[in-house]
Amino acid sequence: MDSVVSDNPYTIAGLQPLMIGNVCVDPPILQAPMAGFTNYAFRQIVREYGGTGLQATEMVNARGFVWMEREKAEHPDRLWGVKDEARPLAVQIWDNQPETLAKVGHRLATEYGVSVVDINFGCPVKQVTEKAHSGSYLLRVPDKMGEIISTVVEACAPTPVTAKIRLGCTRDKINAIDVAQVVEGAGAAALTVHGRTAQDMFRGNADWDLISQIKPYLKKIPLIGNGDLGSADDVVEAFRRYDVDGVMIARASLGRPWLFAQAAAALRGEPVPPDPTLDQQRQCMLHHYDLIVKRFGEAEGTMLMRKYACCYAAGQYGARHFRRHVAKVTTREGFFRVVEEYFPREKISAET
Repeated sequence: MDSVVSDNPYTIAGLQPLMIGNVCVDPPILQAPMAGFTNYAFRQIVREYGGTGLQATEMVNARGFVWMEREKAEHPDRLWGVKDEARPLAVQIWDNQPETLAKVGHRLATEYGVSVVDINFGCPVKQVTEKAHSGSYLLRVPDKMGEIISTVVEACAPTPVTAKIRLGCTRDKINAIDVAQVVEGAGAAALTVHGRTAQDMFRGNADWDLISQIKPYLKKIPLIGNGDLGSADDVVEAFRRYDVDGVMIARASLGRPWLFAQAAAALRGEPVPPDPTLDQQRQCMLHHYDLIVKRFGEAEGTMLMRKYACCYAAGQYGARHFRRHVAKVTTREGFFRVVEEYFPREKISAET
């Protein structure tokens, strides 16, 4: 804890940069791992705006990683840029085999030099849960989670290992408090809780009251809350109202990578930067496109960029029209033409 300053740099009483093992997360705002989205290009855009204390990759399939290594195939695209980019950086892994997760975690900690190895116990997607018995499926068997965590912790030391969970599998089987105690007892350095159950997927509202109720049961490790943080005010309110040490921003940042910087400024009591103008947002999106095409080439990069482009336009007047056209582009020329012709230029009113 030596690296944590004694004076509170934030406007909320008691709030400090959080420590995940020996990693200082300052500000205590984390960028969530999101499959299909939080690749190197997205992380680079967020880093350029600033405001996040810890970034994370997409979740990496541990078994797939091991297979690629055995077959001498190229390492997963989800590890694109990891070795060389700025720290701190977390890589999230998933599987249900302790030894496999430990092997991959050790590689990430030693060969890749990541700051944090995070284990996913929260993904609700059926391909991960029902087919692979991983992600949030493991909330049904906390003892198995404990075995996984302790094995990975030993393999990764001294790199801290964290866990991300949901409140439970279903609303009538919320067991986050019990799971949290298992996570801490197994040696994890922090716990992130998404305020929905696996059954909820992303429907309804995240229950921050239930997240907050976990805190008294954690004796040593920080609690990080996740879910429905869509503005700087939401972040400030989460810290003011709930007993959490950190917050994790997810889907709201996909079309607004400047959200982290706005939230960090609000926590410090500084003027919150306004949203970029639509012209600036357009330039940000084109920069994002260039980063992706540089890695994947024009054809694949253009296909991948479609979903990000839709996120940048979300909530703007004319967004539906833009989405309809950008979803069909296949070339750089086509992408730039659609952006020039259809990307929103005035925020007249929000579309659904």
